Amino acid sequence: MHNTLRIATFNIHKGVTSFNARLVLHEQRELIRRLQADIVFLQEVRGAHSRHRHLFEGGQHEYLADSIWQDFAYGKNAVYPAGHHGNALLSRFPIAKWENEDISAHHVEQRGMLHCEIDIPGWQQPLHCICVHLGLFARWRRQQLVALRSRIESLVPPNAPLIIAGDFNDWRHKVDHILAEGLHLKEAFELSQGRPARSFPSILPMFRLDRIYVRGFHVKHTHVHGGVDFAKVSDHAALSADIVRL
Repeated sequence: MHNTLRIATFNIHKGVTSFNARLVLHEQRELIRRLQADIVFLQEVRGAHSRHRHLFEGGQHEYLADSIWQDFAYGKNAVYPAGHHGNALLSRFPIAKWENEDISAHHVEQRGMLHCEIDIPGWQQPLHCICVHLGLFARWRRQQLVALRSRIESLVPPNAPLIIAGDFNDWRHKVDHILAEGLHLKEAFELSQGRPARSFPSILPMFRLDRIYVRGFHVKHTHVHGGVDFAKVSDHAALSADIVRL
């Protein structure tokens, strides 16, 4: 039975460096592999792009999953003439079902939440995983959190294991009370280190934008993966957490 899982979250910035100067998807794949995560939550993933379609087959999530993560899901959020991007989830375990819900609060910023149910060997219930990338403005984030809470209350059993991870853009640390009240979610870094991790910018993280929220788990270890290597490929550091099923 797999009681311990390693979870990671990473905003890959569409697989390119700042100002779209260079494709760095190969370097990102190597760094993500080093995390040795069982489940990876990804944001700003290109599902298709006309300029890069000759470089690899399928979307960026398929290239990143490769032979390491046997299953994956992609939720298309932002669509434009050259292609589209959204959130993705890579899993070493089978994804039994998934759905992407549109939570855009304004037409200028398309957002979604990717909800997957994962079958972990030996578990009586599926693991619910929701990958999010919330809006840049506080009023939009509040609206999106209401949608997130509504989805959990209606579709996730109260005693089911649950992980929500991604880029919350929560500069002022307002998300916790919304997810904690009634939903019993706890932020992994807050449990292990006293407060959410600094994850942005990746070269010298100062702002606590990225999070991993869990329910039904003990948090064993957390780590921020930033510094020079990650700064070369994204403006966000990656986060990982080792969690144990209660």
